[in-house]
Amino acid sequence: MRSDIFDQTNLEVETGQRFVLQNPKMLKVTLGEPVLAAKGSMVAYQGAVQFHHKGSDTLAKFVKRAISSDDQALMTVAGQGDVFFARFAENVFILQLEGDAISVGGSSLLAFDATLQWDLHRTRGAGMMTAGLFNTLIQGHGSVALTSAGKPVILDCSQQPTFVDPNAAVCWSANLVPDVVSSMNMSSLLRGGTGEAFQYKFHGPGFVVVQPSEGFAGIAPTG
Repeated sequence: MRSDIFDQTNLEVETGQRFVLQNPKMLKVTLGEPVLAAKGSMVAYQGAVQFHHKGSDTLAKFVKRAISSDDQALMTVAGQGDVFFARFAENVFILQLEGDAISVGGSSLLAFDATLQWDLHRTRGAGMMTAGLFNTLIQGHGSVALTSAGKPVILDCSQQPTFVDPNAAVCWSANLVPDVVSSMNMSSLLRGGTGEAFQYKFHGPGFVVVQPSEGFAGIAPTG
């Protein structure tokens, strides 16, 4: 049997690393310690692996998850073996936290070491009109895998205010606290608007990573 699908570049990657890119759109994690992953993001696994819904560790987290509309359900992945994660064939990036932190927006969070500390934070100024906007702050020592719908751009927020569609913000410096602002007046909003009513405003020393997409609103992940 012959086919381009059997090209050497499509064979399973064997590096000995815990978090590794199988290819630009797929993450491979070798278990030992558990990982937390976006619910529905597993595409394959080998070995004795268990998947459990990740509940809220504290009452505060439970309340935040209950009132956040864009919070992403997590699952605990434990056992022994290799697990492959992907989402809508988006690009995958691995961040190595070394005692520092990162804020992750929307549904860009794919998987991270369960030993990392994490919490949900409501964006300043997010109210009823924005349906509540939350991001996940992750900190400590370990690996974090994020997805971007296409090749992202990194914007420097230190020189001037930077405005980003909330659905396009992949992640940003943990020291930056975005505001939710509107570029439309009420009369324009009542006439139907442009679909660009609200943005994150970043300003200060740090960066924001922006994907060339406003996300997949209304599409529920499966698998």
